[in-house]
Order: sequence, then structure tokens, then C-alpha cells
Amino acid sequence: MIHLIVGNTGAGKTTYSQNLKKSTQGIIFSIDTWNNTLFMPDKTDSDGLDWFLERIERAETLIQQICLQLNDSGMDAILDLGLSKYEHREKFRQFALKNNISLQLHFLDVAKNIRKNRISQRNIEKGNTFEFEVSDANFEFMETWFEKPSDRELEQAIITTS
Repeated sequence: MIHLIVGNTGAGKTTYSQNLKKSTQGIIFSIDTWNNTLFMPDKTDSDGLDWFLERIERAETLIQQICLQLNDSGMDAILDLGLSKYEHREKFRQFALKNNISLQLHFLDVAKNIRKNRISQRNIEKGNTFEFEVSDANFEFMETWFEKPSDRELEQAIITTS
């Protein structure tokens, strides 16, 4: 099974994924960890959103290949990839459908003020889910970037509000 973990910045996707791993024994793919490890050391001040999106696409190609192997082994894949846009989520739905892999969407529908407080705390504490600092400007950008899942996407979803 593939678990799609969806929520805006600060919703708790990584923490949720870690808890889901305990109950499924699945493997977590966190795009923040991949980006921080593989790409951030090479980022320059002039690199923008397109720079990130191109690298995310490359990483996700590898993640999909590993998902196929996990499925063959009977293991779940937990995708903590942001999945902020409908098209991004649809890419993984189509991948699962094409490869006959079960898919479960988990939507973390957490109020903005709670998420903002979490980000502020994470920036200060730099705990186990910290990969990089999220500025106020980046947080506000993500508020406009994120597309809430449609009613159709949420029909069989697991929805969490805390």
C-alpha cells in the first residue's frame, strides 16, 4: 500500500508519518529529508522554486521505483512528499492504479494558527522533525500554494484535525 500524507506546512505530516510507520511497519519517504540531504548543500541564492521542483521530480522518480519494490515485498510506502497540489497527488494515484497498488490518502486538516505556532517552535527547537528553517515568507507562500483535497479525493481518506 502507498499512503499519501497530505497537509499544509506545519500540519504535522512528518510526525504523523512516523506514527503511521509504527502501526504499518512501512517505509517513510520524506521529501524534506531528501532535499536537505541531496540538494540543499548545492543550492545557491539565485535558485528558486523551479530549481526545487525539478529536483523533487527526480527524487520522486526514484521513490516510485522503490515503491514498486516495497509493494512486491508486501511493505507499505509512506509518502511525506508535501503533495500540495491536486496534480501532484493525482500523479501518485495514477502510479498506484497503473501498478495495482492500494492507495490511502491521509489529510491533516489543521488550522493555520496551530500550524504557524508549530513552525515557530520547530525553528527554535530544531527537534527530530527539523530539516531546515521555514521563514514567515515561505510559510505564507505555502498558504497560497497548497490546494486542499477535493471532496472526491477525501471520499475514502483518513482525515485528522489535530
